[in-house]
This record gives sequence, C-alpha cells and structure tokens, in this order.
Amino acid sequence: MPLKRRRSPAEKKALSYAKDRRPINLGAGSDKAKRKARPLGKAMDKRRVRRSHSQSLSQLEKMNETDANLLENAISNGIGFGNAPSKWGESLADHIERQADRAERRTGRKQWSKKMRAKAKEQGASGYMASWRGSEVSSFFKPL
Repeated sequence: MPLKRRRSPAEKKALSYAKDRRPINLGAGSDKAKRKARPLGKAMDKRRVRRSHSQSLSQLEKMNETDANLLENAISNGIGFGNAPSKWGESLADHIERQADRAERRTGRKQWSKKMRAKAKEQGASGYMASWRGSEVSSFFKPL
C-alpha cells in the first residue's frame, strides 16, 4: 500500500475551503425557527410528491398496460420522492469570498457620505441624493 503524500498547510487550507459547506439560511427569524422550518419544508415536499403520485394513480385505469406498469414501478421504487433541498449551501470558499466582496464595497462609505453632505451644504442645498457604488443613498438636512 503506497504511503499517503503529505500536504502542506496551504494545500490543507485550500482543500478545507473547497470541501466545507455553509448551511443555507432559510430566512427564518431565529435559530429556533430554522429548526422548525427545515423539517416543515421536507414534509411539504414529501406531501407534494405523494399528492402527484396519488393523482397519477387515479389515472391508472385510463392508461395502456405498458404505461401503467412503468408508473407502478416508478412509484413503488420511490422515483421522484425526496426532492427536498439540502440544508448545506455554498462552499466555505465562496462564502468567504462573498463576505470579503461585501466588506470591500462598504469601505469608505461614511467618509464619502460626509464629503457629499458638506458639498451639498456649501452649495446651499437642503439635501442630496447620490449613489454609493450602485446603491441609493440619500440624506436630507435643514438649511442653515
């Protein structure tokens, strides 16, 4: 049996980032709600599949024999069952990259806003409406 090749710490970190996953945020209000929402989603998906199976079984008498056999076989083998989404979403590398991108976009926003406010006051405006890197930022103040 060949010996396992030793990996450098950088290789280990890159592998960890590629393999590790972040859980999907279901948009629930709290961690307790997430614990209830995930099983509910799976249960609703299973109900949807059972409903579609029962509807197709009700059409069984109208089908020809080969289609009926295929349908019964698919249902008995559980084909089309359990399509609930996984609770694991993006990879850790993608998650960290997205966080860094968001932090980079926020950098300097307050200084920029102060500068724009001062410029608007100098011009005697009662407020300003400007865009900070694509997002709408507005500030209104009373004239002096």
